[in-house]
Amino acid sequence: MSEHSQLSALPTVERPSRTVTGWAALPVTLLLLLAGVLAFGRSLAAAGDGGSPSWPLLVLGLALVALGLVSIGGYFALQPNEARVLVLFGDYRGTCKQSGFHWANPFYSNASVGHGSTAEEGEGASAKAKRPGRLKVSLRARTLNGERLKVNDRRGNPIEIAAVVVWRVADTARAVFDVEDFVSYVATQSETALRHLASRYAYDHGETSDEEAQETTLRSDVEVVSEALRWELGQRLAQAGVVVEQARLTHLAYAPEIAQAMLRRQQADAVIAARRKIVIGAVSMVDMALHDLASKGLVALDDQQKAAMVGNLMVVLCGESEVRPVVNTGTP
Repeated sequence: MSEHSQLSALPTVERPSRTVTGWAALPVTLLLLLAGVLAFGRSLAAAGDGGSPSWPLLVLGLALVALGLVSIGGYFALQPNEARVLVLFGDYRGTCKQSGFHWANPFYSNASVGHGSTAEEGEGASAKAKRPGRLKVSLRARTLNGERLKVNDRRGNPIEIAAVVVWRVADTARAVFDVEDFVSYVATQSETALRHLASRYAYDHGETSDEEAQETTLRSDVEVVSEALRWELGQRLAQAGVVVEQARLTHLAYAPEIAQAMLRRQQADAVIAARRKIVIGAVSMVDMALHDLASKGLVALDDQQKAAMVGNLMVVLCGESEVRPVVNTGTP
């Protein structure tokens, strides 16, 4: 690889620029226009007296007026959390981030910058993005509400997932010069990162092993998954000078074609868990009953009678329907 290609691949480094306050430059522009008009008027006044116009005054007046008109193009205003990238004939000269009224070289580029809109912003925002922006870049926090994506989780189950991303431009030079359109770049990379994240985690815990029961899942570990998404987006968007402040899942569900089957599986898991808890409780109660009867000497039971008692108690404690006891009044 040549040295020129290696240098061209390096990221652009943002640097501050020096501008003049517009309120200090405004009197100079007014004086240029006023002096030009006066000189032009004196030249025409000399021609009105029957003589020839004063060509030096005429040329000086036209030059002063032209210089004043050109200097008007150097004025610009910045709102809080707004920056302007200064480019002179293709050469990056710095970024102005101070809010207020400024004056800079009027030959700095006034071309539009990548304010491309997403699909959610509509046609009005798209038309607005095509207007000249004097290379202004908003530093405010922006929200990308991603569309629902149909992807496969770690186990291959089709799921629907969506996320919201809060981001802002931190390096204006990278945002303008290192990517074609940083807004579209954020939208594309957010979708790619979300698809990759969904493939790394399972939707819910499995049942085959203790290891799967303790793994991180999309449904149970929302905070962990959201932090992983934010970190991955930060790595992907660093090239565009974008900082991700927050990323969270807004929608998570099984795909419609398997939603009913997965719902029945979840219901079965709930029934099994409830049955297991009931059985554990019933066993402990039977053990307590046998232990209390033996310790207090209320009745002496052989093994066959204990087995019958255990069976009856388990039926009573674990049965779903109401139990109707049969009272034994003794043998005739």
